[in-house]
Amino acid sequence: MLSFADYAARDALGLAELVRDKQVKATELVDTALAAIEAINPKLNSVASVVPADTLRAGAARLPEGPFTGVPFVLKEIGAHAAGLPFRLGSRLAEGLSLPHDTELMSRFRRAGLQCIGTTPTPEFGFCVTSEAVFHGPTRNPWNTELSPGGSSGGAAASVAAGIVPIAHATDGGGSIRIPASCCGLVGLKPTRGRVPAGPDAGEPLSGLAVELGLTRTVRDTAALLDAVAGPDAGAQNFAPPPAQPYLEQIRRPPKRLRIAWNAKAPSGVAVDPAVLRGLHETVKLCGELGHDLVEDAPAFEWEPYLRATTDIWTANLAVNIDGVAAALGREASEANLEACTWACYRAGKAVTAAQFIAALAHYNSVCRPVGQFFERYDVLLSPVAALPELRLGALNQNAKGIDALAWARQLFDYAPFTSLFNATGQPAISLPLAWADGQPVGMQFAGRFAEEGTLLRLAAQLEEARPWAARRPRVHLAAA
Repeated sequence: MLSFADYAARDALGLAELVRDKQVKATELVDTALAAIEAINPKLNSVASVVPADTLRAGAARLPEGPFTGVPFVLKEIGAHAAGLPFRLGSRLAEGLSLPHDTELMSRFRRAGLQCIGTTPTPEFGFCVTSEAVFHGPTRNPWNTELSPGGSSGGAAASVAAGIVPIAHATDGGGSIRIPASCCGLVGLKPTRGRVPAGPDAGEPLSGLAVELGLTRTVRDTAALLDAVAGPDAGAQNFAPPPAQPYLEQIRRPPKRLRIAWNAKAPSGVAVDPAVLRGLHETVKLCGELGHDLVEDAPAFEWEPYLRATTDIWTANLAVNIDGVAAALGREASEANLEACTWACYRAGKAVTAAQFIAALAHYNSVCRPVGQFFERYDVLLSPVAALPELRLGALNQNAKGIDALAWARQLFDYAPFTSLFNATGQPAISLPLAWADGQPVGMQFAGRFAEEGTLLRLAAQLEEARPWAARRPRVHLAAA
């Protein structure tokens, strides 16, 4: 078994290289990862279930050859699922739920050589920017255990930041990859809509808003993961055009001189904390020093009608998903098995008419057009991820009484007002840990043109080289265990 320090010092590609060079066995990495869960999970509650050790060791002996052969990772309990593993969506309603088949994305994770050692918790039905489900209890941030690791991929982010695994599955329907990346000091790429397969159980999850990939500590791991899983599956309704060359190859050369717009003003009008603004201005300065052209600008759209359209789309999808889980388990959705805000959103979603839903999608189209025109003038848009440098546990309570669906959505976006636009437009966006406030990471978001993840990843690699972050360690970390 590798020492905790040696295991946690390497990214996913680094661990795979040890296995490929026969310096360690995949079974040793399994044993180290399981020991890491025992050492760290009681402090963070970032792993929700663990695959039995005997099952993992048997699987490690027959792994396929791939870029991540032997590397342990964890699967979020929403989005992609693995045959027989818990898929509880952070909800008491879904307790005991598992499915008998892998999704296509899970199959691709396996073909890449990743070893799924367990699952991570999520807020109920992923409908929150913090990870504090009644069902799982709060997941804690390894940088400060009084803070949230973000959501909805908070368990994934905390597990990677603390060194339990170097890579974790994550999903993003409004910022759920980028927000936890910001909170936990990680690389979090939301791919272009249609880049990563959602089948066979879904065509366009969350009516095209949600996509999946993962959270990592290094840009190269993110690039290699996207290479491993990208591309349509059989019967996909649509898909993003493939890149000219693999992303891992693209990041080996610096980006061209980019025209980067930067924006310090939240589209909702909510105030952005001075510490976040300092980080943004430092990032603007860094990009300029690297030779890029920076212009203060932002796409224009009206926030309130956008928020109402988003709430209709989210809650209608939530209602369908809740009814599906209830029917599969022979249960009835109620206030007894759903958190108060989830119940309010479920009821709101049941009341959304077909005409309202189509109108909401039509409003998204009216937003996408000026945003697309904006990106004809700029290669990249730089902004913060969140309006605040930290999120305390309990600050956003999905089980609070008396909050209606629109008020709940407003609370979520008051914290993270910059992320959801690119779920609506389908464009790629990445959070990078380029700023810090009182020892806490603060992510900066870079959004790019549709299907141009390569531009973002090349810029990210350039920024990573200029301001390395992977060696920074949170207070709760495996190397110190």
